[in-house]
Amino acid sequence: MSSATTALPILYSLQNCPYAMRARLALLLAEQTVQIRATTMKDKPTEMLLASPKGTVPVLVIGINEDNNSDDVTVIDESLDVMLWALYRNDPENLLYRHDPKALPEMLKVIEQNDTEFKSNLEKYKRAKRFHGDDLEICRLECESFVQSLEQRLSQHEFLMGATPSLLDYALLPFIRQFSRVNKPVFTQERYMNLRRWLRYHLQSQLFSKAMFKYPLWLDNHEECLLGES
Repeated sequence: MSSATTALPILYSLQNCPYAMRARLALLLAEQTVQIRATTMKDKPTEMLLASPKGTVPVLVIGINEDNNSDDVTVIDESLDVMLWALYRNDPENLLYRHDPKALPEMLKVIEQNDTEFKSNLEKYKRAKRFHGDDLEICRLECESFVQSLEQRLSQHEFLMGATPSLLDYALLPFIRQFSRVNKPVFTQERYMNLRRWLRYHLQSQLFSKAMFKYPLWLDNHEECLLGES
């Protein structure tokens, strides 16, 4: 058994990846200090690929010691799992809505819809815009059912689950941000009134600014940076 001190967890992250963004948001909200290693998809650190061969972000490596080895390393390479890991450790804002036993299953169900159906439709919508396709409106309408279900929730209370933010708000935020940017004139329409208010609240927050701070790329000079320390 090594006597080396266990180092802080390491988060491999990509600046504008919505999955990496939601992981960073949760780690900040849970007040979990981690080393952040900013990367790009064109030049991935060998250490990241060894930890998670699938090569996508975020990747959270926990339990490695200061000698860069450990017999008890945990790798979390799904963004929702990173969020839950952080919030199960510390949830000062009650994002898991622990007072309501039905809340977390409901949140996980909506997040699954986001990560499967809506994400796929959103990618089509983004591609239609990027390549000036004549199917832009058709692609938007494929997103509409999910987006309007969120609009309906926000017509009932300030956040997606109630009067205070939840795991659901932060898990969906990066994707709704992308949706809003595809066709900005359309997003200003009245049908998205509540969603615009909700999005503006989050994007103007100090938390979002911290989550979007641009760290130097890890492979440039191996500079150790801490998430939230900027």
